[in-house]
Amino acid sequence: MSERWALAATEGGGALLAPLAQDGRPAGEVHHEPDLAAAVRARPGVGRWVWRSTAEIYPRLLDAGVRVERCYDVEDAEQLLLAHQGRLGEPRSAAAAWARLHHAPVPPDQPLRAAEPGSQSSLFDPEPVPVPFDGLLEVYADQQRRHDAAEHPGRMRLLTAAESAGMLVAAEMNRSGLPWRADVHREVLHELLGDRYAGGGEPRRLAELADAVSAAFGRRVRPALPADVVKAFTQAGIRVRSTRRWELEGIDHPAVEPLIQYKKLYRIWTAHGWSWLQDWVRDGRFRPGYLPGGTVSGRWTTNGGGALQIPKVIRRAVVADEGWRLVVADADQMEPRVLAAISRDPGLMEVAGHPDDLYARLSDRAFSGDREHAKLALLGAIYGQTSGDGLKNLAALRRRFPLAVGYVDDAARAGEEGRLVRTWLGRTSPWAAGTRDDDEAGIPQEEPDVGPPQGGFAPGYASSDARARGRFTRNFVVQGSAADWALLMLAALRRAIAELRAELVFFQHDEVIVHCPAEEADEVVAAVRAAGDTAGRITFGDTPVRFPFTTAVVRRYSDAK
Repeated sequence: MSERWALAATEGGGALLAPLAQDGRPAGEVHHEPDLAAAVRARPGVGRWVWRSTAEIYPRLLDAGVRVERCYDVEDAEQLLLAHQGRLGEPRSAAAAWARLHHAPVPPDQPLRAAEPGSQSSLFDPEPVPVPFDGLLEVYADQQRRHDAAEHPGRMRLLTAAESAGMLVAAEMNRSGLPWRADVHREVLHELLGDRYAGGGEPRRLAELADAVSAAFGRRVRPALPADVVKAFTQAGIRVRSTRRWELEGIDHPAVEPLIQYKKLYRIWTAHGWSWLQDWVRDGRFRPGYLPGGTVSGRWTTNGGGALQIPKVIRRAVVADEGWRLVVADADQMEPRVLAAISRDPGLMEVAGHPDDLYARLSDRAFSGDREHAKLALLGAIYGQTSGDGLKNLAALRRRFPLAVGYVDDAARAGEEGRLVRTWLGRTSPWAAGTRDDDEAGIPQEEPDVGPPQGGFAPGYASSDARARGRFTRNFVVQGSAADWALLMLAALRRAIAELRAELVFFQHDEVIVHCPAEEADEVVAAVRAAGDTAGRITFGDTPVRFPFTTAVVRRYSDAK
């Protein structure tokens, strides 16, 4: 049986299938079968299924109890290949790709809508523009040629395979859902916010804090409105530019303490309060709708529900089932290790070749044992801090690790000059605004998750300012390569636990959660750690760099950190 088969769903739950040759062309006749899941189940020897969209096909298979090991997502591959050709923003659908092949009018992509809260569908989108089965086969064969023409064909094929694997993981996680105790969530909300008032108004604790803020200013102030707060401070003779916590903490005024408390609790009430609980938690599970590659750097986003920003206090509601555990794993200092691997800097690779604290080892080599300066220097190189102490620290880092710093400096220079940059596997940055005639053709105007965890150095990539663009591309080559590694880590972990009862239930950037029976926890921990190093070897080749994880086996997510 052919290693690859093309698959398309038909009306009424049927399927069209065809074996594929190495060049992507059909290697046999097209089969018409009445049942999609039965057609796949009857062909256990197929190594990889080629289909239009994982979001279209795989949830149907999962509903029927059919799990596939590998797939090739044509529309996801089209987006990666378009970006590689400097055409990110052009329609990515299979129908659009087929139209381009025939020089026909290209249909626009259908816009995604928010996921239906609590549903098991990872995307709540309109019907796709149809493409005939032979058109899908044409597009796939053309994509094979375009992979061959890539700057590094092998790496580009690996990226496409990794992204398709991520699509399978996302669909399975959305079906499994993150275990969520609604009763515990309600207890936490009552503890933090107090009683709820009829009509949906602010709960008791927020109302009390709002009164305290107003009393401190001597007039009625609405703390939920930043403009109202800024005006109140101005009238009190205090100039503030925003109501951000770091700015408020530097002000000596009796309104500051209740205002900071109000803002913290207000975010919980609006983002993860009673309405959120009612909308997003069903049958003891939270299903946010994961979007692999949701940002241009390859990082995942969600199609609603705020899964990637769950406050620690709310994590108390994430509780394993009876007799089960949560294995929570954080990749240790992931992006600095990725920089070591992609730059091939011998010194930094040696530092990153150990599973213990990378910053401590770095400080011993270049910063006289000062771990904090070592950390600031390395993160400054990645995120573009080039002034003040950051500049001095960067100079010390450059002397000791010239290839590593040179790698991100070259990426920054490319961005400043309006050129594209790529991750190690070939994921490609968008053009800077104003460098193409068609820069308005659907390219997002900002990527909110670019930047260091504590806020910092990399603004949105579409800025016309060359230095801002340079900071984005400097970070893109590292953060994007880390996202590529994470996809292969997930794929390796998924394969390692396939024969267990364990299930992947959560992923964000550098953190993964596996829900498993208590007796499987040790095996899962070992699988996570092995997956990190396996992904490192597959992604970056034979380097000494290690990709360790800090793991915790807990009943509650909040107990992991």
